[in-house]
Amino acid sequence: MANRRVGRPSKQVLSRTKIVEAALELLDEHGEQGYGMRDIAQRLGVRPSALYNHVSGKDDITRGIRELIGEQIAPGIFDGLPWDEGIAAWARNYRDAFAAHPPTIALLAVMPFDPTSQVGLAYDRVISTLVGQGWPRGEALSVLVALESFILGSALDAAAAPDMMDPGDRDDVPELTAAYRERGETLAEQGQSPADQAFELGLSIFIGGLRAQLGAHASGAPDPQSNREPH
Repeated sequence: MANRRVGRPSKQVLSRTKIVEAALELLDEHGEQGYGMRDIAQRLGVRPSALYNHVSGKDDITRGIRELIGEQIAPGIFDGLPWDEGIAAWARNYRDAFAAHPPTIALLAVMPFDPTSQVGLAYDRVISTLVGQGWPRGEALSVLVALESFILGSALDAAAAPDMMDPGDRDDVPELTAAYRERGETLAEQGQSPADQAFELGLSIFIGGLRAQLGAHASGAPDPQSNREPH
């Protein structure tokens, strides 16, 4: 009787993680329409039916992609930092994670929240940080949504062409032309990209607004936002 070979199998062992990683690669390369079950199976060298031993379908894979990216957004980044520095560090971490995979932004931004998602742990950390400083819980959730909207928009901007705001030879937008030129000179001196500068400026303004609102909460002064008339 022939001796049975002992060792690693000749083909890679299929798993949920490998399926999700392959799907993310295809999504990055071809967009939302390029990571169907057949596409994933072909990338992994298996039959489509084999995938269903590990995932229930494309929606399940998409949830897995969110988890895979979410693992890079570490809630522990808050540890040992003042609340405002922790939120700023988390925002940078979040933006970097999604900027590395631009096609996922529009797809995952409108995906309903999965109660079992590990991403919820990061959300909980942001809210608990804000509540710990004095924000009402409901308002803290709105702050999180506003911050996330800014982060995801900034992640898209990071994937855009750096000259997308160039007015070209137009002579009817003198302020825009001058602003574009001045910004270019500043960026050249700082060695910074337009997207990075815009994100850091916006984040600074956002965090500054939170500090001001926190001060209003602490002093009992009325919230400026509460006096705005509805549109």
